[in-house]
Amino acid sequence: MNTTFWYLLVSALLIWIFLPRVGLLAMYKTYRAAQEREQVEDALKHLLDREQQGRQTSPESLAGTLNLQRGRIVQLIEDMEAQGLIESRGVNLSLTTEGERWAMHVVRAHRLWERYLTDEARMPLEKIHNEAHRREHLMTEAQLNEMDAALGHPIRDPHGDPIPTRAGTLPKEEGMPLTAWQATGPARIVHLEDEPTLAFEQILAAGLRLGQTIRILDKNPQRYLLTDGEIEYRLAPAVAANVSVVALPESEVAKASSIPLAELSYDQKAEIVILDDAVQGFTRRRFLDLGLTPGTVIFPELKNFFGDPRAYRVRGTLIALRKDQAAQIWVRPV
Repeated sequence: MNTTFWYLLVSALLIWIFLPRVGLLAMYKTYRAAQEREQVEDALKHLLDREQQGRQTSPESLAGTLNLQRGRIVQLIEDMEAQGLIESRGVNLSLTTEGERWAMHVVRAHRLWERYLTDEARMPLEKIHNEAHRREHLMTEAQLNEMDAALGHPIRDPHGDPIPTRAGTLPKEEGMPLTAWQATGPARIVHLEDEPTLAFEQILAAGLRLGQTIRILDKNPQRYLLTDGEIEYRLAPAVAANVSVVALPESEVAKASSIPLAELSYDQKAEIVILDDAVQGFTRRRFLDLGLTPGTVIFPELKNFFGDPRAYRVRGTLIALRKDQAAQIWVRPV
């Protein structure tokens, strides 16, 4: 009896361990393969980022970024060279054509996921990077194309970074660091660097956001003093360097005589001036489909006891917008 019991138990355990696809050994192999793929893709992203900056990549910089021991980095480099993804040039590493294609795929996946997590899942900005990094390694080209279309083909992620196109090209980045900005006029924030994390958290804690119009009031080696016309912001120079700006385009100058739709009083008609640059992807497409285009007359109707969402009359149709959505539509009272 006991012999039979132990025989059955050992047999069951062996089956559980060696069962194809769902056995313990198969699951471990799947896990290891996924982990190795993630390391390869993270390495490709690092090389692409360095090349975009015009900087060289060494085994040491790669080890530091991936937090891997020297022995593992050497093995990783050898594996990637064998796959035709990178090539060594002296002590430096560079992407091959195939390596660059794969790197662009991963970057595109990451930035599309960040766009989705911000616009649709409404995840806090400081949390989307890690979640997008977890999901970026699981996407096929076909799935990315479907996601891109569903989001309305956005061109930039929530930090302002350009999203690679379906053809695998990366649009040119806009702007210059705030620490290099010399003009005295207003500027628009077009990029918030999310690394290092501590600096990004300070930017968010200060209240700065993508698409915001700011002006430098004062700067010295200890701090930068900024204003958006109402609030003053103080940043250390090292943090200010992670904020990129461009000169305010003529269309944005119209905001000087405009207000956010969310601030419009009831029964007050207004003309839409511009949609905020922060409105991208699916949300922007939805706004345009609703007829929220420059020159269109809009006004609030039907007071909501809770205040949010609010009903607006536009082109003879009643639509509902949340307060944060209406704050991204600039209007001029008429």
